[in-house]
Order: sequence, then structure tokens, then C-alpha cells
Amino acid sequence: MFKPTIIALVVAASLAACNSDSSTPLPDKPGQLKVGILPDTQGGGDNIAIHPMEAVLAKHQAEGVNLVIPVGDLTDNGSTKEWAQWRSIAEKYQAQGMEFLPVMGNHETSHAYTVEWIENMRHYIPEDAIHMPTAEWLNYYIIRENTLVIGLAYYNLPIAFGWIKDVIADNEGKFDHIVIASHDGLVGAKYGQTREQIVQGTKGDNRLFDIHKEIRELFAEHDVIWVQGHEHMYQRSQIHARVLGSNDPGGMSDVYSSTPSGGNYRMPSYTQIIGGNASYKGYEYRYGERELIQDIIQHKMATMNNGSEFFDANAGILTFNGQQVDYQAYFAPHTIKNNEEGAKELENPEWKLMDSFSRTTNRCESLIYPNSIPEGQRPILNHIVEYKTNHCVAGDSSKVRLIGGTNNTFNRVDTTERTMGYTAGLSRAESMNDMLRLSQQFMFTQNKAWDPNLNAKNRVIAGERGEDEHGSEQGNLVVPATTIDMKKHVTLSWLTADEHTQSDIVIISGMDVHTGTYQSAYGAIKNLRQDSGLDDSQPDGTKKLPHTALPSAASQEWDMTNSKGDSFGLEFTSSESLDNGNSLLAHKVNGQWQALTSAECVIDTPWDEDFLANPPARKPVCTDQLLVGYDNQFGHRWWVILHSDSTVALIKQ
Repeated sequence: MFKPTIIALVVAASLAACNSDSSTPLPDKPGQLKVGILPDTQGGGDNIAIHPMEAVLAKHQAEGVNLVIPVGDLTDNGSTKEWAQWRSIAEKYQAQGMEFLPVMGNHETSHAYTVEWIENMRHYIPEDAIHMPTAEWLNYYIIRENTLVIGLAYYNLPIAFGWIKDVIADNEGKFDHIVIASHDGLVGAKYGQTREQIVQGTKGDNRLFDIHKEIRELFAEHDVIWVQGHEHMYQRSQIHARVLGSNDPGGMSDVYSSTPSGGNYRMPSYTQIIGGNASYKGYEYRYGERELIQDIIQHKMATMNNGSEFFDANAGILTFNGQQVDYQAYFAPHTIKNNEEGAKELENPEWKLMDSFSRTTNRCESLIYPNSIPEGQRPILNHIVEYKTNHCVAGDSSKVRLIGGTNNTFNRVDTTERTMGYTAGLSRAESMNDMLRLSQQFMFTQNKAWDPNLNAKNRVIAGERGEDEHGSEQGNLVVPATTIDMKKHVTLSWLTADEHTQSDIVIISGMDVHTGTYQSAYGAIKNLRQDSGLDDSQPDGTKKLPHTALPSAASQEWDMTNSKGDSFGLEFTSSESLDNGNSLLAHKVNGQWQALTSAECVIDTPWDEDFLANPPARKPVCTDQLLVGYDNQFGHRWWVILHSDSTVALIKQ
């Protein structure tokens, strides 16, 4: 029976949801907001993982994080001891001004229930949070600076979607960015509601089935960043609002148009971040990429099993500053298995940067595929392995595009074989063949000559069939183990000119993320240059070969700061009104603008893609400078060969 005090709290929250004033306008000059992601912190038994949790929060504090989102499964069993441990750590950081926005995981719904959750988390859920009616303390939102942050309890996305739509509509004009945090996600790596509630869904349960496309469309339209836990591994991916390769606009807004009349183009997708780990367990990679709606940009796991020698503690940080959002994801390896051993191992963690991006709300974006696609299938659909894009236009009419280079620096990962069970009368599917249809309608690309599955010839196949004790047909589909090569999500984003530039400013992001790593499905280290992928991992039925074209500068280490990416060409066309005679193309280095090359080293010649392999002769003084050209034939057109993410603009000589 509920305690009267708890009932009173729920009633109070309901009144707050009805009466709170959420009319605060968007500030003219919003301040910086730093959001930290705290992954699952279960320690096993009646303990939380004290050492990883402490290490992650200390990293967040050191990086200036204002708001931390614990993404569920704070505890293993929801015991009094676990809650006391968790709060004893969080309270130290809360007392120093760090705000928390906790969301409920499956271990809380299974063990702690609503009573214990409210009793312990009401001290952290912000007082100005606006709660979802009938789901107070479970689903709620806040606005900080120019960012709307929505928290959802485990498995509550289908239940809360109507409320989410209302929240976004009611607060229009009060935010530039949206973060939605939940314990689980629509797609996932090991889990994912699309697989669990649709493909393997129960007959008659259509809560997610009826709205899954609308969810993806809304999130893509509003450029949502979805953050979650649950998987005990790290993954960043783009979740698409419509099936890749389809020309069906699917109800999407023209904000995604790449035609000249549509202006700059964002892909019809949203970003999903699986936060990683802050516990004493790690999971292997199951099922792999859901190619129909997902593209994996970065994936890393550490299981201390089957060749993996450590766990990871993960600390992700999103920084919102006006129209710009920057992201850094760090990991620190450790071998701690419980609170009683190895405390010193994470006292001074060896944090390494493993993922990042920088972008603004005014941007263009492309998926660049890895250079491992069989020759005969490269022209098909959007399987582009070169760094080439359409023009992206700035507010001052400057234009920028990528004009050459090949994606030879990419990361690779294996998956395990898994099955999806079917029972006649219980499953949504009407038969095993119907379940195969669902899997190829909602998750996996059916491999065809004109639409190949780049991850396998046989991505999903029928497995064993039989009958249960009641005589109903029973069986499973098999998702074979395979090897997945990750894509690059490359963005060209614009900022208005600052006092030091003659043009608007472009941020090139997405080039540095991959370093040529290769992991087994359990996180063991493999060698991309030497090791083949798993059998049947190419669409022609062969295995992915060792990637001998990996550049020598690629470190094959997870610390992306110690690696050099592919060389690529960038074209920058200035505004017609700008006199380029006193300009230089520049990039930002440690917050200061520096010319990419000196004026005497700018060559007067049109771009030639052969320059990537065979640069033209230059003066001896120019040898150690970047290759920059000015195309006088067309006028106002600069080009440069870069080797990493950069922030570029024109400055005065």
C-alpha cells in the first residue's frame, strides 16, 4: 500500500504540471549549457558501481558540466543500500551546483517501483520541471538556456509520444535544441523497441507499431539528440525518418530538401547516442546495424570477456552555445569488478577522446560510406565513398563544398549471431514468413542486386521450426554474425562572421572520428590492415577483406586525438561583393584565426583532384604549409587540401 507522503508527492507533481508557468521566452543571448551523460551504474547485488560513477561525475565536473542526465538503471535491485550509495555520490556534486535530470530504467521499474523512485529521485528532479499528467516524476521536461530537455522512463516512448508533441508545440520559439533522454531507444544496439515491440511484438499491441514512423519524422524535423543507456556499450548513429534510398518524401518537411529552392539540406534523421557504461558489466554486440533506418557512425564496447581485457567508464558531454552544439565522448579503461577491489584504478583515470562532433542548426550533411564496398555495387543508390558534396550556402552568400578524397580511414566491428523467436497466436507476425517480412520492413535491408545489404548477403534467415506444447507453430529467425564497417556523418555548418573574419564561418566536422580500429563482438582488438571480416559479411557472399588501403597515419587506437584522417579537398566560394585581393583562407587554431597558408604560397590554378596524390610544385618555403589555391578563372573561389575537422573563413591579409 502506498505511503500517504508518496501519494501527496504525486498529487503535488500533478498540480505542478497543470499550474507551472512554462512561458519563459528564449533569451536574446543564451548562455552556454553543458549536459553530461551518466550511463548505467549498477554494481551487482546490493551495490552500485561506486568507482566508475565517481570517475564519470568527476570528469563531468572538470569539463564544466551544468546538467547531468543519469540515463536509468542507477541501481541493480533498487535496495535501500544502493539508493544510499548512489545519493551519497550525487549529493557531493549537487552541492557544488551540478543539476541532475534522472530517468527511470528497467531495473528501477522491475525492483524499485515508483515509490522508491520518487522517494529518492525527488531530491534531484528540478523543482521547475513540468511533469506529464498521470506520469509525474517519470516523464517530465525542463528548458535550460535555449535547450529543451525531456526525460522519459523506460519503455515510455509510445505512451508519452502525444505529450512530447504537445510539449514541443507549446514551447515553440523557446528553444533551438532538443535533447530527449530515456533508458532505452527506438533502435538500440543490443535491444531496441523496434525489434522488441514491432518485429518481435505481441499480437494486438500496436502502441508503437502505429506511430513509429511519426516518431522518427518528428524527431528528425526537430533535429532531436536522443541519449540513452541500457546497452552497456557505446554507439552513435543516425536514425532515419524514412527508408534509405526511397524517393518517398514520407510526409517530411521541405527543410530536408537538397534542391536549390530548398536551400541548405539536413538529412531526414536524428542523432541517437547510447551513452556507454559506468557499471561492472559490459555486453557484446548483438543484431548489428538496422540498415533500413540506421547508420552507425561510432561503436565501441569493452566486456572483459572473450579477448576483451577491460571495461570502459564512459563520459559523454553535449555543449550548447547559441546555434552550435559540440559533443565529446570520453572513455577510461579499467578492470574493476566490484567496489571492494581496485579503487585506485579510477582515482586518476586515463580519459581518452573516442568520439566528437561540432555542428550548428544551419548546416548541410552527408553520409560518406567506407571504401570497402564491392566495385560493382558502388554506384547503387547513395553508397558514396568519396568526400564530395553539394554546395552549402551561408547567410552572406558564401558557399562551401567537399570536392575530393576517399574514405579509407574507417572503423570496423563484428557482431554475434542472434535469433528472434516466433509463436503462432502470440506474436504479431502471422507466420514465420510474415516475421521475416516484418524484419525486412522495419530493420534489415533485404539483399538485392539493385539494393545491396552492405553488411551481409544473408542478413536474416529462417531458422528452426516446430510446435509448442499446445500445438502452435513455433520457431525463430536467425540474424547471423557479421562484420560492419561504420560510416562518416560529415557536416558543413555555418556561423555568422565574427569581428576577425571577412566572411561567414564554416565548421567541417565528422572527418576525425575514425582511426582504423577493428573490434570483435566482445571488444577484443583486431587489426583492420591484417584481419578479414566474418564469413558472408559482403553482399556478394564473401567476407570483408583486410583493409590494406588504410593510410599509414591512421593510429588504429581509440584515442582520436593521436590519429590523422584522410586528405580531402574543400572549396570555398566567397560572396560576390567581397574583394578577394586582400583576403586569405584561414582556420581557427586554439581560438585564434590563422591563415591556412601564407599569401606567397597560394597557387593561382583551378582545383584538380589529382592534387591529392600528386601536389603541384611550390616554392621551398611553402613545403610545410597546407596546399591552398585560388581559382582566378571563375573568381571568388578558393580551395584547400585538409586532413582533419576544421573551422574555416576568409580573413584580411
